[in-house]
Amino acid sequence: MFESLNERLELALKSVKGEARITDLNVAESIKEIRRALVDADVNYKIAKEFTDKVKEQALGTRNVLKSVKPGELMVKIVMDELVELMGGQAEGLNLNGNPAVILIAGLQGSGKTTFSGKLALFLKTKKNKKVLLTACDVYRPAAIDQLTVLAEQVGVEIYKEPDVKDPILIARHAVDFARTNKLDVVIIDTAGRTSVDEEMMTEIANVKQAIQPSETLFVVDSMTGQDAVNTAQAFHDRIQYDGVVLTKLDGDTRGGAALSVKYTIGKPIKFVSTGEKMDALDVFYPDRMAQRILGMGDIVSLVEKAQEQFDDAEAKKIEKKIKQNKFDFNDFQGQLQQIKKMGDLKSLLGMIPGAGKMLKDINIDDKAFSKVEAIIQSMTPQERANPEILNMSRKSRIAAGCGKNIHEINAFIKQFEEMRKMMFMMSKGQGMGQMMNQMKNMRR
Repeated sequence: MFESLNERLELALKSVKGEARITDLNVAESIKEIRRALVDADVNYKIAKEFTDKVKEQALGTRNVLKSVKPGELMVKIVMDELVELMGGQAEGLNLNGNPAVILIAGLQGSGKTTFSGKLALFLKTKKNKKVLLTACDVYRPAAIDQLTVLAEQVGVEIYKEPDVKDPILIARHAVDFARTNKLDVVIIDTAGRTSVDEEMMTEIANVKQAIQPSETLFVVDSMTGQDAVNTAQAFHDRIQYDGVVLTKLDGDTRGGAALSVKYTIGKPIKFVSTGEKMDALDVFYPDRMAQRILGMGDIVSLVEKAQEQFDDAEAKKIEKKIKQNKFDFNDFQGQLQQIKKMGDLKSLLGMIPGAGKMLKDINIDDKAFSKVEAIIQSMTPQERANPEILNMSRKSRIAAGCGKNIHEINAFIKQFEEMRKMMFMMSKGQGMGQMMNQMKNMRR
């Protein structure tokens, strides 16, 4: 995500980072490259120019005031602040008022509306503790109702559908009545999309909105369409005045123009970003965190939040106690791997660590990266998993045969596990990093 833009901005800021002070010359050089980077990322030229004009004004206005700050650090801070402002300043929540709250989903065909509806249902169910009703109002696309039904079952929420009714307004009204009668909190209405912005589609979605008066109307847009996504978003807003934008496929080969331009152009916030196929691959859009990622600073806050969602406090205390007693075993290790896998795509997670995104740029990290390790552990007996020290040559040979690996791979894995266990034990005892590194070097000799 935004890899090309990140690289271009990093190059643009190099001319200032090596200087002793900010000057008209090095600022002008940086500004020119930043503008080019934004335009190449499919940001409208007018927006790119206004953005860089603000950066230039801020940089030249503070050069004689903040003398204690290094020029490179100052420019990065200014660019980040302006990026945050360009993308909306702060995260915007959903309006869930109403009995029930009604969320209307609109967008073009192929933008990911139906999948997003399922993801949003899961988000509201697990993170907001809401009883959710998915509603199938796409009466045109073949198998649209079936797709939403599968998603509802997958995320564990109810679905309202009337396969024989071809009036989306009637279905939407009935769904709201059903939710009210059954004391459900939120109704998500998945509407029909089209292959282009046409009058028939606009009239239908406007009529649905008028009939049900939703608490929230969200426009779903494929971020891979770049500036065209912004144009489409504007056309939709002119007719239905939605409340927020959802960017899908942000994990694909996107240049970032939509994310950077949509708030400025339309005046409506980006509320969610969808970054994968899994149903839990939906994130609230935080402009400051996105700006940090664009500038290669990672996103530690989101990484910690994802970890907190998956790791149970009681389990964490149990593991901590075992580490302090140097009794961390293969069962514990496998449990931790399972928790990490639940957090999402591995490469995306590593990309949240400052600097890691650049290092991993050309490395293909498969989501099944842990499968070899899990196969080895699963080939052990319960006794062996709980007592790593009993693994002799005979046991290792049986494990190798059971998981289809050779004895050298088994030995290497066990050695790495032991080193990791010793390192965690030393950290629990408060030993310094230098001492740990020396011990690790000795282990490898």
